Amino acid sequence: MSKIPIFTLFERFWHWTQTILIFGLLFTGLALHGSHGLMAYDTALKVHIVMALSLIGLWAFAIFWHGVTGEWRQYVPTHRGLPAVMLYYAYGIFSGEAKPFVTSPSSKHNPLQRLAYFGFKAAIAPALWVSGLLLLTYAAWKGTFMGDLLPLAWVAYAHVAATFALMLFLIGHIYMASTTGHPWYAYLKSMVTGYQESQK
Repeated sequence: MSKIPIFTLFERFWHWTQTILIFGLLFTGLALHGSHGLMAYDTALKVHIVMALSLIGLWAFAIFWHGVTGEWRQYVPTHRGLPAVMLYYAYGIFSGEAKPFVTSPSSKHNPLQRLAYFGFKAAIAPALWVSGLLLLTYAAWKGTFMGDLLPLAWVAYAHVAATFALMLFLIGHIYMASTTGHPWYAYLKSMVTGYQESQK
């Protein structure tokens, strides 16, 4: 077995800090939604706002980091190899076939992962940002023409819809990360240590 460096220290910090903030936002957001009573509304609102602004700050810095380092290329969708990866996850993984994609420092994500991450970064995250900031600053724009054109309920529905999309993404992400590795915890381990073990 040989160890290949895959994830940098910043990528691991970004991943786990993002994880903590997202699950914290889901917990406080569900409290605000009335889905559970484990936290008082006022407390949940304050914590939600602090965590949301922290996550936006983290995302903004991550965008800068990806732009400066060129790592943004890791998330550009490609059709090359996509059918083979889809067939592997639909059938090949259950019949013991070899993986059609080999992870490397220059290509960390397979074509299906690239599509999923691109969808998150290009649609789900911006929808959460924009709708969340609009909700946060509602008092500043409710009396303007924007308040006439954009009912608060629409903004709230968009935020909730984006949240459910995020939850679906997380379910898929956690399921794939915890069931498709060999052994099952291989991907989790690589995101902790930064290294992936490879059979030579």
